[in-house]
Amino acid sequence: MSSIYDTIIIGAGIAGASSAYFFSQKGQKVLVLDKQGIATGGSGAAGAFVSPKIGKGGPLQSLTNEAFSFAKDFYLEHFPRCYHQSGVVRIPKDEVDAKKFSEYESHNENSYSRWDLEKLQAHHIKVPLESFFFNEAGACDAPETCRALLEGIDVRIYAVKKISYRDGLWVCIPAQESGNEGSPLYQAKSIVLATGYENALFDMRYMGVKGTWGTRGDFRSQLPMKVSMHQSMSVSANINGIIRLGATHEKGVKEAKPCEEEQALSLREKASSMVDTSDMELVETFCGMRAGSKDYFPLVGKVIDVPEMLERYPAIVRGAKPDLKYLDNLYICNGLGGRGFVFGPLMGKMLADLVVDQKEPDPRVNSDRLFLKWCRKSPELDSLR
Repeated sequence: MSSIYDTIIIGAGIAGASSAYFFSQKGQKVLVLDKQGIATGGSGAAGAFVSPKIGKGGPLQSLTNEAFSFAKDFYLEHFPRCYHQSGVVRIPKDEVDAKKFSEYESHNENSYSRWDLEKLQAHHIKVPLESFFFNEAGACDAPETCRALLEGIDVRIYAVKKISYRDGLWVCIPAQESGNEGSPLYQAKSIVLATGYENALFDMRYMGVKGTWGTRGDFRSQLPMKVSMHQSMSVSANINGIIRLGATHEKGVKEAKPCEEEQALSLREKASSMVDTSDMELVETFCGMRAGSKDYFPLVGKVIDVPEMLERYPAIVRGAKPDLKYLDNLYICNGLGGRGFVFGPLMGKMLADLVVDQKEPDPRVNSDRLFLKWCRKSPELDSLR
């Protein structure tokens, strides 16, 4: 049995779901494959805040805030039931950080106001540091948002062992040991890898995707929190009696771990310095790996044929700059990091524009940017120098 699609997207987190939405909007026949289902990894564990980045300016802040404006408008227009525009209070970590906030102010491009201690206390926030309030910001319901993006699109729970290019089509071959015996060999003209921290299907070492472990706890509470906040962790507004506490906190984790209630309860203890957590009762714990790139910018674009480049142009490891050779019709949308629900919509649109309309992605996120530096600097290639 064989089914043919225009595009197959591997991964049903926010990167894959956003990409699928925009491909579908362009009239493509799309299939999304995920070994566990929609938003079961890092995206499902996300607090899914949609807020600007503060700082002293620079390309990453500019890109993040462009993505925030796009995402906020996109969710409000197309998926208002998934986006809770509660506003987000950005709180300094300590007195030293508070002094930096005055330097950040001239770089705040989005609508905001300063909240003094009286204003914070009026909203049940007990930190003794003046903060920024971004009124247009908010939070998504992470799994609900991914499901909404994928509504009307074919989605299959399907563990892909490998993909193979045959006669102008990509073929997805299932991992038999994962219960896929007898599963069809899905085929497509193009494939998008939105696999997060797992990148075993092709040599993508040059992209440097790494996982950071994140935990979220959903707590039942009567605390009348009307705004969300972020300090060194995130605390959501009270939505239908639930306050979500989340943090991305363990870097360099190579494999997913079991979710443990202790992780969520530790977040409650940490949040107690910000809000009254005395009546918070843990309802459910979520955890997962968020994938980020070497330079913290998302990765969108074509996939370079690394073995072919190294074999054909060995001088590349000593600084040569030959034309890049790509794997036919293979693309990536990855590395969204802890701001997946900020970056997802804009990155998905950029990728669909590339694949369907041949419009090159923004150079800041184009995955090519890391390849030549990796060839010159990576210790993995020392033997070739």
